[in-house]
Amino acid sequence: MKAVVYAEKGKFEIREKPKPSVIDATDAIVRVTTASICTSDLHIRAGAVPRAVPGITVGHEFVGVVEEVGRGVSRFSVGDRVAVNVETFCGHCFYCRHGWVNNCTDPAGGWAMGCRIDGCQTEYVRVPFADNGLTPIPAHVSDEKALFTGDLLSTGYWAADIGEVSEGDVVAIIGAGPTGICTAMCVRMRKPSKIVMIDVQRERLEFAESHGLADVTALVPDEDPEEVLRSLTYGRGADVVMEVAGGKDTFQTAWRIARPNAVVVVVAMYEEPQMLPLPDMYGKNLVFKTGGVDASHCQDIMDMIASGDIDPSVLVTHRFDFDHIMDAYELFAEHRDGVMKVAVKVSEP
Repeated sequence: MKAVVYAEKGKFEIREKPKPSVIDATDAIVRVTTASICTSDLHIRAGAVPRAVPGITVGHEFVGVVEEVGRGVSRFSVGDRVAVNVETFCGHCFYCRHGWVNNCTDPAGGWAMGCRIDGCQTEYVRVPFADNGLTPIPAHVSDEKALFTGDLLSTGYWAADIGEVSEGDVVAIIGAGPTGICTAMCVRMRKPSKIVMIDVQRERLEFAESHGLADVTALVPDEDPEEVLRSLTYGRGADVVMEVAGGKDTFQTAWRIARPNAVVVVVAMYEEPQMLPLPDMYGKNLVFKTGGVDASHCQDIMDMIASGDIDPSVLVTHRFDFDHIMDAYELFAEHRDGVMKVAVKVSEP
């Protein structure tokens, strides 16, 4: 089967690989029907993810159909349509018991798929701990609606949760890309008084506004986010800040636009170290929360999709078949043609 492989720093290529088989009793083999490309994949290609293993099949955003299950899988059967979690987790170690599945201590635990074990940009995938890592897709939910359950929407859900967003809060989201949009979807469910989205691309801010996900926008550098937040909050600043962009100065923007005693959630993955200027922020008494998503609420997210409370399919702006996935990569990496997310059709549901 054809697969997109991390060949070396700066290079992905298409290679032939054998179809995977069940290794452990808790494995499932999933036939990929629709996949996508994540910014994290671009970080791997750039060599900015030290744990990424050369030769690995990349990709972790996908949905598919269960092809085979190990004897230890009890929740899923052959033929089930499923969304697949970005993380694999055992469910019984110290971290899993606390819901911190990103830190699962199993060798295949945490963000492994498409990084340390073969991922989804291919025809078939072995999913470890399938009972934990698969979410059933209701019959009326399309592939594209379910596609972002296991990663982007899980990230947004996690950010809104650890950010302690409460009804009436003013929430600032730095970055109106796909993760920022999914974060706004999940924040909106918590009934903030205002969502302020900040970005350097006008079309992304317009996208957020047109889908009811931003009440106020700030286009940098034309507008000063600090001034925008102060004008909305009697000079205080945002109650909660979500740093989703991972740009050169966005971490500094995040703590500056937060009011004293606010929560700043760092969702972004940076390619360079960031400085915490403690003398400058002294007295603001900020709480910083950072790290990789704990994608442990996929069923709750699928329920929101199934009920129509959120519709993540609006993110899909471009569609490709698998034979043109490298074209999809270049479009996505270069932010051309108003791209938000791509959907790559691999096989029929």
